[in-house]
Amino acid sequence: MSPELIQNLVTAYFDNLQSMNLAGWVELFTEDALICDPVGKPPSKARENAPAFFGLLSMAFEKLELSQDNVFIAGNGAAVKWTMRVLGKSGKPGMGEGISVFAVHESGKIQQVSSYWDDAALMAQIKG
Repeated sequence: MSPELIQNLVTAYFDNLQSMNLAGWVELFTEDALICDPVGKPPSKARENAPAFFGLLSMAFEKLELSQDNVFIAGNGAAVKWTMRVLGKSGKPGMGEGISVFAVHESGKIQQVSSYWDDAALMAQIKG
């Protein structure tokens, strides 16, 4: 699989998440794709649980910005160091950093995403 294809897939993942484009985001995943976000919580089925996931995001955040700070592509995957800046529904800003590791299926879709970050710390920043 070409590094360009993997880069485009990762960029689409972050762009669709940031713009809250549920349909576009879901299309990036294989039927059985799993998300561990953050790692340590039970894995989630990307396609099946996407509506609930996007519902939680829209309830918590007024605005969501994601930057890909560093992207490392190897084999059929990538690791991305990212920064998230949000404006909570409370009006308070928050910022978090993390690393997401992507496994890409030979079909050109995301098979698994494992994200390492402290979601509780971000939520504490925006609490009203």
